[in-house]
Amino acid sequence: MSEKQNVEEILRRLDEVLPVLKSVLSDLQEISKSLRFVAPAPTPSTPVPQPSTTPEAPKIPVPAPAGRRRGVQDVRMMFPQELEDLLNFTEKDDFIMIKPRQYLGSENFAKIASIIRGAGGQYISAGKDSHFRIPKQFE
Repeated sequence: MSEKQNVEEILRRLDEVLPVLKSVLSDLQEISKSLRFVAPAPTPSTPVPQPSTTPEAPKIPVPAPAGRRRGVQDVRMMFPQELEDLLNFTEKDDFIMIKPRQYLGSENFAKIASIIRGAGGQYISAGKDSHFRIPKQFE
């Protein structure tokens, strides 16, 4: 193979790789935005990064006094209407189970996860049975 053919082959391969790299860059930018949204609040001494466009954070209600139990309706009220419509809520013995009705996408997932964590809940990764849980008992 001549040097000219080698250069042409390298250029052809670069042309094939560039769209993939652009796609990866786009995905990483979206992930970065989502991570900024769910990151814990910075301490007062930490400067707050100011992205050009930040999504409005959902309002997380202040937990009730310890010892109180919450029900499905209490949990539903934690979510803005557009997120609540994406979720199914089921009351179990010790927790409220929240399952998505459809694919949430990274931005909605991040918003929902943030609200769940703010209420003392967690995400349970279990394949098709993956769900969020919020304990009924306030701590």
